Amino acid sequence: MNNGQAVAAEWLREILLKYEGDLLRYAQRIVGDPEQARDVVQDTFLKLWQQDRAELDGHLVEWLYTVCRNRAVDVRRKEQRMHTLAEESWEVHESSGPSPGATAECRDSAAQVLDLVDGLPSNQQEVIRLKFQAGLSYREISRVTGLTVTHVGVLLHTGLKAIRLRLCPANT
Repeated sequence: MNNGQAVAAEWLREILLKYEGDLLRYAQRIVGDPEQARDVVQDTFLKLWQQDRAELDGHLVEWLYTVCRNRAVDVRRKEQRMHTLAEESWEVHESSGPSPGATAECRDSAAQVLDLVDGLPSNQQEVIRLKFQAGLSYREISRVTGLTVTHVGVLLHTGLKAIRLRLCPANT
């Protein structure tokens, strides 16, 4: 392996470590099966390895989610399955500050919000996850999903409003 290949391999390893978990969860939400999600993410990283790095400058995350989404949708269509998507496991990062009771309460609240997200229409679920799990901007979500930036904003607003109404029905 020459020096250029070693640098490229190290770059890919760093990207893999940073984004693999989030992409696996995202792909699993689309295909509904952990094994198929792993295949989708593996294909995504294989395409990344083959991609010219200069073309990705400044929009790597957007590119990863777009390729992952497109591949996952292809897999889902090919299998002709319309599963209820499996519950996503978002990690709750522990810190030394909160007490065990507070941590449990936080997990319960997070689980409640995730259940509410699962109850939304699939397009609202997707934009909410891309915004809050992946941290993408409206424009990046637009490019990943093929929706207009305005439509992304409407879906986010509508989905978050529905969650808020279900969490706090007295505040309506």
